[in-house]
This record gives sequence, structure tokens and C-alpha cells, in this order.
Amino acid sequence: MKVELLVSEWCPTCPQAERVWRQVADERAIDFSVLDMAQPEGRALAHRLRLKTIPAIAIDGTLIAVGVQSVEEARRMVAAAPAKARASPRHAGMLLSTDNRAFIVAAMIHLILAGLWLLAVGALLAEGALRLVGVHVFGAGFMLSLIYGLGAHMLPRFTGNPIRMGALPWVQLSALHGGLAVFALGSWLPEASVGLAGGALVWSSFLIFAGRLWPVLWPRPDRGVIRDA
Repeated sequence: MKVELLVSEWCPTCPQAERVWRQVADERAIDFSVLDMAQPEGRALAHRLRLKTIPAIAIDGTLIAVGVQSVEEARRMVAAAPAKARASPRHAGMLLSTDNRAFIVAAMIHLILAGLWLLAVGALLAEGALRLVGVHVFGAGFMLSLIYGLGAHMLPRFTGNPIRMGALPWVQLSALHGGLAVFALGSWLPEASVGLAGGALVWSSFLIFAGRLWPVLWPRPDRGVIRDA
């Protein structure tokens, strides 16, 4: 069952509609997507359905309802769909997912830490054993966290393809910040292997992110979307 929610950035009730349908999509095995009227796919569907009001819900290409539904009403509309057995790739909508919000909050925290480091040391690149800590707090902690959060939210919106969710983004978040902590610890210790281990963890977060984004940018030709393994 294909469920499409048509929204627009200027629509004040669209975020509420998306919250309702996100909850239902987490419960039912439906192919759910959020289409913005500013995107070609959204404009094309709105034109075909002759929509004059949003938010609007189309199921299998047929206009079912407009406005904001309650969770109970949305559940009744997709009652024929089976219950979801496991998490599926997520189509990005207007709302930030919990994991993307966590990445952006982490980025802001690291930006503050980098600012404090700059005030205390006078430069991101310090002298001595801790010379690279400030650079990594800003570069990996702030920049990578921001790229991870915004990239995972915006790129699926641009392409219309879903991105893998579930545990992967949290493993990615843990690898990034665990790697930074291990790297900082390695700066104090004489063993170079500790710092290398931290760097490897940071790089593993990048590889996870690349693996999540690959099907978003280059989807499988047979379906155009990705599946869970």
C-alpha cells in the first residue's frame, strides 16, 4: 500500500499531519512518503489529483482525505495493511528525525567546545601533545556531526529516495563521538595505537554514513528504493 502525504513549507498544519502519519507508518507495513509541493513529484501528483487544499493524503494514487487526521482516522485508512514487523527505510519529510536532531545537537555542543578551546588556547591548532584536539573537536565533532544530520535529512528530500534508519544512525553517532573521545585520550598517552583506534572509529562513522547514503543517491534500478537487508 502506497501512502503519500502532500505538504508545503508554508502550510501551518502540515507538520502536525506528518507527525500523525509517521506514527502510523511506524505501525503498519505501508510505503509512506512525504511529497513537498515545491518538488516536481509533489507538483505532479497535486496537478493530477487537482488538489486545492493541503495537507492531503493519497493512497495508491487516489485522493483519500485532506486536512489533518487523528491517529485513529489514519489507522482506519490503512487498516488493510499488515502490521510492520521491523523498521523500514524512511522517506524524509519536513520534520527532523530523532537521530538527525541528535547529530545537530551534538554539532552545536562541539561548536561550543571548540569556541571554549579557542578562547583558552588562542588557536585550534595547539602546541605539544594536544595540538590536534581543537582541530578535531571543530572538524570532526562540529562539521561531521552537522553534515551527518543535515545530509541524512536533506538528501532524501532532494532525491525522493528513503534512507536507512533503525540502529545504524545511532551506531554512526556512537562511532563518531566514541572515536573523538578515544583520540583525545590517545593524545595524553604515549602509545600511538590509542590515537589510531580513535581515528579508525571516526572513519567508521563516515563509512556507515556513506553506506546509508549510497542507495539514496544511486537506488537499485529494479525498484528505485531501498529495502532492509
